[in-house]
Amino acid sequence: MKNRAIIAYCARIREKANKLIINSLKASGYNDIAPSHGDILNLLFSGQSYPMAKVAQKIYRSKPTVTTLVEKLEVNGYISRFKSEDDARVVMIKITQKGLELKPIFAKINDELSRVTQNEFSQTELDFLETLLKKMTLNLKELQ
Repeated sequence: MKNRAIIAYCARIREKANKLIINSLKASGYNDIAPSHGDILNLLFSGQSYPMAKVAQKIYRSKPTVTTLVEKLEVNGYISRFKSEDDARVVMIKITQKGLELKPIFAKINDELSRVTQNEFSQTELDFLETLLKKMTLNLKELQ
């Protein structure tokens, strides 16, 4: 197989995207949110509560990583944790009002990221790229 720079390109995209996210959050007055918090917050913007294990599964992160991210979000008042009514061993998380206030800011950042990264792509190209990246992500899922 020919040596490809796919992972290097993905790393550069992530680095540049994270800079845009961090700068946009800071410009909006949020210095306590990192790009790594985005998947959790986006999941919780629906208003639904989730078990921590389900969050880890949905965002393709390990349970210890999610625990660390959730702790910071909770300390800063963006989410709350509580025991499941069905099973006290299960820790649930939900977004707070302060967390919901981030939703329009995240939408604006997402729009800007989409505009910058998807410029000059056709819809067919974007659909195909998304399919390929999803497939690549699923291939790596077992490495969590």
